[in-house]
Amino acid sequence: MNRFESISIKEYPLLEEDEVKSLIFDYQQGDEEAKDKLINHNLRLVLKIAHRFKNGQYSLEDIFQIGIIGLIKAIDRFDLSKEVKFSTYAVQWIIGEIKVFFRDDSLIKVSRSLKEDARRIKAVKKSLSKHLNREPTIKELSKELGMAVEDIVNALESVREPDSIHKKVYKGEDSNLELGDQIADSKDYYNAKIDSIVLKEIIKKLDSRDQLIIRFRYFEEKSQSEIAQVLGISQAQVSRLEKNIIKIIRNQFI
Repeated sequence: MNRFESISIKEYPLLEEDEVKSLIFDYQQGDEEAKDKLINHNLRLVLKIAHRFKNGQYSLEDIFQIGIIGLIKAIDRFDLSKEVKFSTYAVQWIIGEIKVFFRDDSLIKVSRSLKEDARRIKAVKKSLSKHLNREPTIKELSKELGMAVEDIVNALESVREPDSIHKKVYKGEDSNLELGDQIADSKDYYNAKIDSIVLKEIIKKLDSRDQLIIRFRYFEEKSQSEIAQVLGISQAQVSRLEKNIIKIIRNQFI
């Protein structure tokens, strides 16, 4: 990727969508210069995303270079027949490549013991579901396994894989619909998507109990009283914890 290091990003503003698709068409016909132009004019998009993922372990330049790999993959795989903006599609690949790099480079390391715990939890969950004719609560799993609620959540979350943008969500006689095809086609989409990813990364850094509170409160829309019952603490404690967690997230959010 050294050939891009000397490029001044300011020289290459983002292109209009019709220009982008015209260049992609030219590249697919064998015009390598069209590909270089696409890369150059999307470097500021890569840089914007790289800034959101910068951390003490890797330099901005390292993350930027990994993001460029994602951009190139997006250019190589973009399907002009799909009703999706290229910038929308590219953001998915850039973010995905950076996250894969972090994972594979052991920034997020899942230990063998966590994987074994997750397997055991899933087995017990399946058994209890059959016995109860419903999905067991985390508290019921905790009692059955003799594990803390936080440990159960931590183990399950550690092995959960994000959905691929190529995941098939519909299969018909004439065509398949992928998850990426359902992405909203909005000029502000990639900014919102980046913010969403950054928020998830901040939440991952919280301890297990704080993650559980955020998940229950804002993703499963449980009341503070319901959360208090699951965690075995008072509603007032949940309220104080929630306020502290939100403060932490706001302070870290860029």
